[in-house]
Amino acid sequence: MSVPAEAVGQPKKAATAAWIGSALEYYDFFIYGSAAALIFPKVFFDESDPATATLLSLATFGVAYAARPVGALFMGHFGDRVGRKRIMVFTLILMGLSTFLIGCLPTRHQVGTLAPVLLVLCRVLQGISAAGEQASANSMSLEHAPPHRRGFFTSFTLSGTQGGQLLATLVFLPVASLPEDQLLSWGWRVPFWLSVAVAVVGFVIRRKLDETPAFERQAASAGVVKLPLAVLLREHWADVLRVIGGAVIASVSTIFTVWALAYATSDAVGMSRSSMLWVGALANLVALGAIPLWATLSDRVGRRPVFLIGAVGSAVTMFLYLWAISTGNYPLTLLLGIVAFGVVYSAANGVWPSFYGEMFSTRVRLSGMAIGTQIGFAVAGFAVTFAARIAGPDGTDWSSVALFTAALCVPPVIAALTARETHKVATEDLGARPRAEAARKETVTA
Repeated sequence: MSVPAEAVGQPKKAATAAWIGSALEYYDFFIYGSAAALIFPKVFFDESDPATATLLSLATFGVAYAARPVGALFMGHFGDRVGRKRIMVFTLILMGLSTFLIGCLPTRHQVGTLAPVLLVLCRVLQGISAAGEQASANSMSLEHAPPHRRGFFTSFTLSGTQGGQLLATLVFLPVASLPEDQLLSWGWRVPFWLSVAVAVVGFVIRRKLDETPAFERQAASAGVVKLPLAVLLREHWADVLRVIGGAVIASVSTIFTVWALAYATSDAVGMSRSSMLWVGALANLVALGAIPLWATLSDRVGRRPVFLIGAVGSAVTMFLYLWAISTGNYPLTLLLGIVAFGVVYSAANGVWPSFYGEMFSTRVRLSGMAIGTQIGFAVAGFAVTFAARIAGPDGTDWSSVALFTAALCVPPVIAALTARETHKVATEDLGARPRAEAARKETVTA
């Protein structure tokens, strides 16, 4: 029986929608990170105490990560009940709206302490949106993908995330070069206002995508689960814990993107804002190529070994990167930044969408990925705040931050070592226990 041409093209359409949607979504999310490190301490907090202002600003970056587990409960529940597509569209609109509103907020000089309160509220909305974004996009691309290429097709979500970070960095480069008075008055608002275009483009792309065949078969045969969370915790609690532990690897990204940027541009080191933004831009550019390559390798050798390369390697290379910043040697910082974030971290970053998604069955996949990743990401979000504390009152103790980052790479290693290898498991058998999977195959053979 021939396969309809439209069905053949769905994996590519799903991967493209995941890439573009994630790029646009995380453009919004990461322009906040750049602003939190470079702008917000002077705009929303008390400038008379720069160290405290920076600490509070970085804490607002972590607020979204605290909101993400709560958002994951709702996004996961409805994603497993009404489908992946609707959640993908909703999260994009919510992110675009909340980001645009940040660009419209009054400053501390205008309304006092109300300004940071409004900033935190908008940041919470960003976190709720992000809670469902990657899980829905990953589920969509995984369930559309050919069984032997699930790693490759699901990696587009994360390469889209890196694309969003790259876009955010490139937008901030001309903004960061503005004169100080223009930067702090209106310049910082422009990247946030651009989120309107982001939301419109993303909406047009995602609304044209078909729902996944796996979800439609599940809904038509056994029906959707009324309480996905109950089924998830009853049948997949160990896998949820593995995803939580694995997701802590995102701490490498937040410390690289936010804390290291703040440290490098501080008076203690003295690198320029523009030069350090270029480190992030080039590292993300390299990651765009590295992520699908690592993911393709995982389709051949397995998810676990590739993920372990990223987790263990990140613990080592982040130490070298922060050391390079401390020396003030920009060429060395640029090189090690590209190696640490663009190449090594991409191994874990590129493979986790398939690695985590393959732990769960279709009926609870979005819930499992959303809840597990967002709890782990909450740790990653506040890792920036802890790093600022660990760095000491003058913010120069980079070695302690490096050791802290290495410690955060331990839970992902444990998660990978205790997980099943799933790259050769048929899509319909994903999430089944080994005994149940064997019994199903015997029944089919008979």
